[in-house]
Amino acid sequence: MGKCKCMDCDCNTINDKNVKKVKAKMLDDDTLFDIADFYKALADSTRIKIINALDKSPLCVCDISAILNMTKSAVSHQLQNLKELRLVKGQRAGKEVIYSLADDHVKQVFEICLEHIMEMKNEN
Repeated sequence: MGKCKCMDCDCNTINDKNVKKVKAKMLDDDTLFDIADFYKALADSTRIKIINALDKSPLCVCDISAILNMTKSAVSHQLQNLKELRLVKGQRAGKEVIYSLADDHVKQVFEICLEHIMEMKNEN
């Protein structure tokens, strides 16, 4: 057992067995960086609004622009960011591209986050 030097902890020892066990189970840095990038994409309020809109229905850029009161160019830029992270996908329909959430995981992450936020608001 080693000495704990953190300010937030009243303990004086480190449980080496637990530390080794947790380190062995942790994800590799590349995977953790990918997860961080995923959350960075969700950290932008415009992108969250787009995900919220697409959670309700597949939409074209013009519709998203009208819903968010933004230019088509600004929406397209944000959609490109979301597409690069595979959070949304586009399906060509004639001259339009209809965007939707990439899969149910994106919907689930958004809804779990919303549930957590609502729980926090109800606690206050």
